[in-house]
Amino acid sequence: MNDPDDPNAQLRRVIYALLMVAASGTIVGRIWCVSSSSGKTPFLSANDRSRWSTIRALVDHGTYSIDAVVLDARGRFVKDWQTIDMVRHRGPDGQEHYYSSKPPLFPTLLAGPYWLIRQTTGATLAGETMYLGRVILIVANVLPLVGMFLILARLVERYGHTDGGRVLVMTTATLGTFLTTFAVTLNNHLPAAVSVLIAVDAAIRILVENDRRWRWFLIAGFFAAFSVANELPALAFAVMLVAGLLWTAPQKTFVAFIPAAALVAAAFWGTNWIAHQSLRPPYAHRSDGAVLTQLDPVLMSELDAGAAPQKLRQAAQAAGIELSEQTTVETRSPGARWVVWDPVGHDRLAIVAEGDVLNLRAWDNWYDYEKSYWTSGRATGVDRGEPSIAIYAFHVLVGHHGVFSLTPVWMLSVVGAILLLMRRESKLRGVARMTVLLTVVVLAFYISRPLIDRNYGGVTNGLRWSFWLIPLWLLVMIPAADAAFKRRRWLIITLVLIFISIASVNYKPLNPWSHPWLFDYWTYLGWIAY
Repeated sequence: MNDPDDPNAQLRRVIYALLMVAASGTIVGRIWCVSSSSGKTPFLSANDRSRWSTIRALVDHGTYSIDAVVLDARGRFVKDWQTIDMVRHRGPDGQEHYYSSKPPLFPTLLAGPYWLIRQTTGATLAGETMYLGRVILIVANVLPLVGMFLILARLVERYGHTDGGRVLVMTTATLGTFLTTFAVTLNNHLPAAVSVLIAVDAAIRILVENDRRWRWFLIAGFFAAFSVANELPALAFAVMLVAGLLWTAPQKTFVAFIPAAALVAAAFWGTNWIAHQSLRPPYAHRSDGAVLTQLDPVLMSELDAGAAPQKLRQAAQAAGIELSEQTTVETRSPGARWVVWDPVGHDRLAIVAEGDVLNLRAWDNWYDYEKSYWTSGRATGVDRGEPSIAIYAFHVLVGHHGVFSLTPVWMLSVVGAILLLMRRESKLRGVARMTVLLTVVVLAFYISRPLIDRNYGGVTNGLRWSFWLIPLWLLVMIPAADAAFKRRRWLIITLVLIFISIASVNYKPLNPWSHPWLFDYWTYLGWIAY
């Protein structure tokens, strides 16, 4: 704990405040001039348009279906709202509709501020898209980010030991991470990161500072769960947190932490059920459903011709599905997979050749629809996936999307984690163990994903799937930041690392949905070609 008579404490707090003002002011300025390529919206990619479509659909049309947002009166896609991050499936009315592929909880929460603005001013996202979008971005991104800075400043003050080290960590937090880059666009990574720090702060108060008040258990449970609602791999973080609290204070963990977490889980699954009539989020519906019955393999030639044989209708009827005479069959892969579509009943089925068997399957591939970007052969660039896991691992760590090549300041976090693990008396030793384990598990998880998911997060400034770990990396950086000021050479190296990191996160300040500078430079040199 800091000496209350520390003569430099007030000066440090002033520096923190200036850094926060500089960071938040810069972000607000960028938000207020951010614009799509058409100049009509502040939406920068299919990713954020997907969430914006849900927000508008909920408030303007009272539904999670985004048909009325992404389609015009003639059924054509509206350029400024169209997104590839959407799925299509049957809705409660028995008809097929388009939906955002993103979990609906976060957009549902943001529909609240939009509803309030619309009720009080009459402004709508359809009419005042540019201004309303920017206002909601400030509410959704800037305010939580400032809150994260304030919490981090408390922790840095309490567990740092040098003036320079403390200021260095806060400089990194406010100017040198991709969280500030992504603050100009609607995304799940920023709220996940903020939630992680809030939960960790509450856990530190309980486990390290021995503050066992009920509110910290409630806060830890709620925000640990909310981090999972925004980043599924954060489930490992929540499990580690609850395990530590159960070991220390089982009663309060059961009575406060777990119910608070359950409340978020109920909201996550509840909104998903209301939106999709399924507990599984949309991205879990990417393959064919259960086998309904088997068909005679001799039907393959008729299926390839686009016909719906009588035997197919009879087999479907036996499985409880009535197909009309207007039913058509579309070949997705000759001799291997077909899609059955009945425009009358809006019934869709899949026929899959599996070995010597022709299976009629229920429809569960929500990404498979006409002109879907995710249909085989449509994806381009990095979205096609990196075939080599070894090459993918290289680029994830030190390559064109590398955690350590783009933001080498995290090398200080590696050193800091080692120092914390070596110091048995360190109060943040548990945080270091958790951070190291989570980092290894999360990076290994994404590196080992199937080909379609080995895409670096798409066209993006950095490895966005790792951003929720940033608050933990900042915390374990503290001892390394303190040590950096003990040797002139170390300090110079540290300043270079921070300089490169700040340059990287500001390479495309008005559109984080752009390739990193290393990717662009290596493409220019001809080293990579996607």
